[in-house]
This record gives sequence, structure tokens and C-alpha cells, in this order.
Amino acid sequence: MGPAARLALLLASLLAVGSGSPAVAAERGDTFSALTSVARALGPERQLLGLLRRYLLGEEARLRDLTRFYDKVLSLHEDSATPVANPLLAFTLIKRLQSDWRNVVHSLEASENIRALKDGYEKVEQDLPAFEDLEGAARALMRLQDVYMLNVKGLARGVFQRVTGSAVTDVYSPRRLFSLTADDCFQVGKVAYDTGDFYHAIPWLEEAVSLFRRSYGEWNTEDEASLEDALDHLAFAYFQVGNVSYALNLSQEFLLYSPNNKRVARNVLKYERLLSESPHQAVAEAVIQRPNVPHLQTRDTYEGLCQTLGSQPTHFQLSSLYCSYETNSSPYLLLQPARKEVIHLKPYVVLYHDFVNDLEAQKIRGLAEPWLQRSVVASGEKQLQVEYRISKSAWLKDTVDPMLVTLDHRIAALTGLDVHPPYAEYLQVVNYGIGGHYEPHFDHATSPSSPLYRMKSGNRVATFMIYLSSVEAGGATAFIYANFSVPVVKHCFGGTCIGVVKGMMTRFMLAVLFWWEINGWPTSGYMSTDRNSAGPAARARKTKLIAERSSWSPVAFQRSQKSKTRVGREKRGQPSGRGPCFTREHLRI
Repeated sequence: MGPAARLALLLASLLAVGSGSPAVAAERGDTFSALTSVARALGPERQLLGLLRRYLLGEEARLRDLTRFYDKVLSLHEDSATPVANPLLAFTLIKRLQSDWRNVVHSLEASENIRALKDGYEKVEQDLPAFEDLEGAARALMRLQDVYMLNVKGLARGVFQRVTGSAVTDVYSPRRLFSLTADDCFQVGKVAYDTGDFYHAIPWLEEAVSLFRRSYGEWNTEDEASLEDALDHLAFAYFQVGNVSYALNLSQEFLLYSPNNKRVARNVLKYERLLSESPHQAVAEAVIQRPNVPHLQTRDTYEGLCQTLGSQPTHFQLSSLYCSYETNSSPYLLLQPARKEVIHLKPYVVLYHDFVNDLEAQKIRGLAEPWLQRSVVASGEKQLQVEYRISKSAWLKDTVDPMLVTLDHRIAALTGLDVHPPYAEYLQVVNYGIGGHYEPHFDHATSPSSPLYRMKSGNRVATFMIYLSSVEAGGATAFIYANFSVPVVKHCFGGTCIGVVKGMMTRFMLAVLFWWEINGWPTSGYMSTDRNSAGPAARARKTKLIAERSSWSPVAFQRSQKSKTRVGREKRGQPSGRGPCFTREHLRI
């Protein structure tokens, strides 16, 4: 695969099933890259909740006992008629002061309770996300913020809204509204701050300062940051982008809460000197450029397609686009033809509805999940993990389960392509994480020096992408140069479904998307999972974007092959690129 990226929720890991042991999907530092791994993190937290519950019960019992002792001693002091001359009272007074109070103050019960909590935490600590996961999750929120033009203040309130001028668009409406704390916003802003990304750091730190101001004087045990921390970071961020005046104001506010901080006091003197030397800086507004790390020329197009689904034509506008029942002259499809929808002609992109049912989709996800590893991209002779591809994937041979053999037969009948290696690759199942993505890229090799050519299987010529789950928002596959997108499609018998109807059991059917990667190649070539090959690279890129929960998609790639006697009816078109946008798995966690 050529360098690119895609924002989506799918499954990813380059590991062929059949030998060795399953990959440890929840490797520390990789939890954020697949929502299946994020979901598994719920297990350790449930264990921690159990530990904390036992600690609280122990502390409640300890405090009840302390309250009893307090009430007993207080009652003696409240009785002014209590004669110290009473030998029993005199004895207990001396005993309390010599022994009882020492035992209360030096009791080991509190330390034993907290020790049990710490020991339990240490046992599950190796299964918890690493700091790299926190960084990855924070960058995912920034990615969603960018691609969908989401408002940071709205995100902090749990609202996914795009505000353009006076227009407000709900991008996603979660079932439960969940807001972020001041400390949450600070951590997101600090991840950007630490990498010099002040474009993202400033709005998140601004929101953190605003929330900390409202709750100043309160303290949450779990918080790592404070109002002073947020002011300190925000002031320096504004200084770095040239707004010295506001950096001074924030630093002066910091000193109101922490007047003895010498470093910030020196910063105040520095800012005042700079403003006196250059008064225009007091009113100058710095223009902060959004970072474009991979330097994508197609970034604006890509994000526009994710937001609006592009300029996709309808069948009413173009008579050349049509729907039909397809048999491809295959006996396999005579009794149950495929429901074909031509989405685009150049490039030629087809959507086959109701291709797999929900049970088959669950089976594929279950087979792939133990083998998921962080997705990589080819860079010369190496396979690298990169920021522009955030997902996990697994490769499935058809020998793993008979159902995969049946799936291969179905794809072969539909496309007229040979589904067996070396003509096709094994099934690749991809799961994207929080804000997971694969930015615009080529599926096929773009250089004759690519290692793909040494495999003697040719280049990729076609892609067969099966949707393994529905989505609650977005989920489109974006074709950059053709300027259109195809949303995730999940059907049920008798019509389109948006979830499970209350009180009814619904059998779901999922669609598949098919397109040719390279122009001028025969229509007989199967793309089973991720192995399609052909010759010269065409100007085609694909993209994907997602945000919450896991949307799964097995991708089949077809390699170049000689024409066969039975050739599919699919038309050859220009290659193109794709990518899912902001997807969620329909299944509940």
C-alpha cells in the first residue's frame, strides 16, 4: 500500500491466521487504535470498581467505628455533672489519654484498606492503557474536531455539532450525553501543547481554564491538573503564537492564585518588556495555521466528502446509473441474484446489497478479533506503524472456517474473479479505533520497486469491501478524485433498517462495495481480502474516518490474472480511492 490515510472504524492487523498464537490485541500503547481493544479495557475497569467498592466498605466500617468512639467520649464531656472523683471515670479518662487515643491515631486499619486497594491495582496495571493510548485518544478527538469541524465547547458538553456561520449541524447524537471535565480538556490540550501544536492546544486549554474557573476551590481526587496548570500552559501557548498581550493577562491571573511562583513572575516581566518595546503586539491577533502533518493536497476534499458525502449523483439525475438483479451468468446466483446498485461509472463503483447476513458478519469478526494487530504501511523494505493509519487488522485464510469458503464462492460468482492465491489475497479484517483513520492513499502499489512485485502475484486491480456492522453516524467511503462518497449500508429483509426494532427480532443483511483499482485490466480477477495486483498505478486514493465504537469491514483485494473463460459483466473504470468516515459499530458494548 502506498502512503496515505483513512479515518474509519474497521479491523486491522497484518497477521495470517493458521500458525502461531493469537496476537495480544490489547498491547499497551495500542489500545486506542481499535475499538475492540477499547471495549476490552472495560474489563480491567470493572475489576478496579470492585476493588474500590471493597475499599469504600472497609473505610465506611472504619469511620463508623471512629464515629462511635467520638460520640462516646463527647457524651462524657457534655455531661457537666460527670464527677472526675468517680474512680471508674477517672480510670477510663487516664486510659483513653494514655492508650485509647494512641490506638485510634496510629490505627493500621486505614493503611491496610489502602494497601489492599493498591495491591489490587498493581495486579491489573499491566492490562491498563499506557500513556501512549492517552495521547492517541486525545489526538483522535482533535482529528474528529478537524474533519467534522466540531466545536470544542460543544464537545466538552458532549455535543457533536458542526457550526458554520449561523448553521448548526448535528453530526452525531449519542444515546447518553456525556460531558468532559476541566481536567479532561486540559489533558487533550496538553497532548497538543507538548508537540507544539498550538492550533489544537489553545481551544482545549481555553475550555479547561473556563471549567476550572467555575469550580475553583473544589478538588477532585482523580484530577491531575488545576486552574494554575491550565493558565500556565495557555499563557505560554498564546506567547508562542505571538499574542503577548493575552499571555501577560493569563500570567497575571496565575499569580493571583500562586503569587510565589518565580518562573511565572519572570514571564510577566518579560511580556511587559516585549509589549513596551513593540506596542503593536498588544493588539495584534496571530493567525494560527492548522498543522498538516502528512502534507495532504487532497485534505480539504477528503474532509468535505466526510462531512457532506460529496456531490454523489442520484439515479434520477443520471439515467446511466441503475439498480438490477445480477447473476453474472453464474449458476450459483440463479436462484438468488445479487442486488446490484451502480454508484459511479468513472471510476466504476458498485454496491451489492444484502451480501452477508448478521450471523456471518459476527462470525468473521469473532474469527479475526484474537489476531488483531496494529495496522502498518509499507515504507521501502519496512512495515511501519504510522499516525495516518490508526487501526488494527487481521488476515484470515479460508481454511480457518468453512463459512469463509462459502464467502469466497459467493464473491467469485459475483465478480467472475479467481479468489484463490496468488490471484487474490486472504481476507483482511480491519477495525478502527477512536478517531481511527487511513488518510487518502492507494490500495495498489505505485512504484515498480514495491515488495509486492517480488511476490510474483502482480499488483492489486480491484477491491471488494464488505461492511460488517452498521454505523450511527457517517461511515462513508470517500473517492477523492471522483468527488463522491458511499455511506455504510446495512439492510434488513424487506427494507432499510436503522437498528433493531423494539420488541422485534430483525435479521440484518450487510452490503459490499466493489471497485477496480487500476485502469485497463481484465474483468476476471478476484479480490478476496487484501491482495490485488496489476501494472501501472492510476490516480486513485482512498480515505476513511471514524469516531466511536467499532465498525468492521473485511477487505478483499484482487491481483492481476489472465482472463478466464467465464468473465464477469462488470465494466472497467478509472481507479479510485476510498475511506470510511466517522463510523460506529451497531452492536452494544
